[in-house]
Amino acid sequence: MRYLTSGESHGPQLTVIIEGVPANLEINVAEINEEMFKRQGGYGRGRRMQIEKDAVEIVSGVRNGYTLGSPITLIVTNDDFTHWKKIMGADPISEEDQDNMKRVITKPRPGHADLIGGMKYNHRDLRNVLERSSARETAARVAVGAVSKILLKQLNIHFYSRVVEIGGIKDDIEYDLETIKSNIDKNDVRVVNDEIAQTMRDKIDDAKKAGDTIGGVVQTIIEGVPVGIGSYVHYDRKLDGRIAQGVVSINAFKGVSFGEGFKAAEKPGSEIQDEILYDTTNGYYRGSNHLGGFEGGMSNGMPIIVNGVMKPIPTLYKPLNSVDINTKEPFKASIERSDSCAVPAASVVVENVVAFELAKALLEEFQCNHIEQLQAQIEERRLLNIEY
Repeated sequence: MRYLTSGESHGPQLTVIIEGVPANLEINVAEINEEMFKRQGGYGRGRRMQIEKDAVEIVSGVRNGYTLGSPITLIVTNDDFTHWKKIMGADPISEEDQDNMKRVITKPRPGHADLIGGMKYNHRDLRNVLERSSARETAARVAVGAVSKILLKQLNIHFYSRVVEIGGIKDDIEYDLETIKSNIDKNDVRVVNDEIAQTMRDKIDDAKKAGDTIGGVVQTIIEGVPVGIGSYVHYDRKLDGRIAQGVVSINAFKGVSFGEGFKAAEKPGSEIQDEILYDTTNGYYRGSNHLGGFEGGMSNGMPIIVNGVMKPIPTLYKPLNSVDINTKEPFKASIERSDSCAVPAASVVVENVVAFELAKALLEEFQCNHIEQLQAQIEERRLLNIEY
């Protein structure tokens, strides 16, 4: 299973081609659009999300509600393109219109791809960099993840995500899974505790008033993953390694951990390793889940817990110092319309990116042409955990 995305932030559309989805999987576009809607929400989002009404159009690979086994093509229209047609269109702009229409950017933003991307691809207008490096591309990745989640749901694998920290304010209590399930969508910062949610909103408001941005930590929990997905045999087959790469490939993500994560460095091994237990109903299981569902780069049957660290967004309304690439004179960095905090929305992005990585690993582990084959193989693997 693999995918390719294309499209610029203010271009006409984002396009996704997904290859490798098995045949006979029932696809309801409303389920995909639900994930798209969740990505657009969250406290701290900017004006762009008031313009866009992200909805996916399926143009290939699905017939009468079921996948064909051929590549699936998805389109997400950028509604804001109506305001950018000349600036972002494929047709050349006349010389007399260039200054007014192109909105040339020559003052790179610290922390963004602007300067280095301009150097690498020899662009003198840094808009050519920022349009593709924009987090707008994550809308396409969420669409891919939504298809992946539909597949995984048919295998009784379920996802939950939440925010555990924004701007130093934490809701990192180890709640039981049922508490998380019943509370994560009840407020607009996606935390369990409503009082902490309000404190986070106040922190976001303060950052916005100051022309600043704030980051945070998000968590994805996956329930129902069978044992042995991934491999200890080669570095590039370790499932936790593949998930980690997926998470840090998301715009603004600077760290990833599993289970207790970096807290494991503070504790002795006797408090971190998860003891192995057995009963005839569930087979092998662990007495705790400090390692977040992984041993040796493989799933161990416990819930997988992925934590991602998001830095503050680099576009500031109180811009930092930069240098004009044409004059080499110091200037304040360019300002583009942006969020003051995108951590709640990012929790949805991480959830969907992780879903793709897991679906991809499962389809490599279990070769299949249609969903019924895959379901049978997954059930056989689940029995192994009891019968071994």
